[in-house]
Amino acid sequence: METKNIMIVGVGGQGSLLASKLLGHLLMEQGFDVKVSEVHGMSQRGGSVVTYVRYGDRVDSPVIDKGEADYIVSFELLEAARWLSYLKPDGQIVTSTQQIDPMPVITGAASYPEDLVEKMRSAGAKVDALDCLKLAEEAGSAKAVNIVLMGRLSHYFDLPDEAWQKSLEAMVPPKFLELNKKAFELGKKA
Repeated sequence: METKNIMIVGVGGQGSLLASKLLGHLLMEQGFDVKVSEVHGMSQRGGSVVTYVRYGDRVDSPVIDKGEADYIVSFELLEAARWLSYLKPDGQIVTSTQQIDPMPVITGAASYPEDLVEKMRSAGAKVDALDCLKLAEEAGSAKAVNIVLMGRLSHYFDLPDEAWQKSLEAMVPPKFLELNKKAFELGKKA
């Protein structure tokens, strides 16, 4: 199998590292060679956070270059647009519609771009945009956006639901497991 590439992008503190570990576990359990690379950025200051997950028969490098991502999973709309150049021509974006103002917007030096989903689609991207924050809150915690996104991403993988559930059980602390299972299902069924 040729190597597949997933970029997980967001803003610091949104749970992208748990999402990447969940994917890494899931794919390793399916017998793939997996490389997960955490590129933090200014995560503690609300800056961009990027994680690469690469899997296949044999993966030599953990890094994804421009035009190589099969999937971009984005916790925030502007981050999806920011990393669009990394998407393959036939790649898929799975994004939350949540908008978090970056520092230039907060300081008044810029305004948050409008119609980002339409702009990405106009650029040729396949975009699956979902209000993941609303679904996470419905599951019981705004912090479960990451797992809602994983549920949504599961649509694009030919893997049994039991495999996703097993990885959730392995990666999520027991006291948060039921909430996260609900978040996963809400994302999957949305």
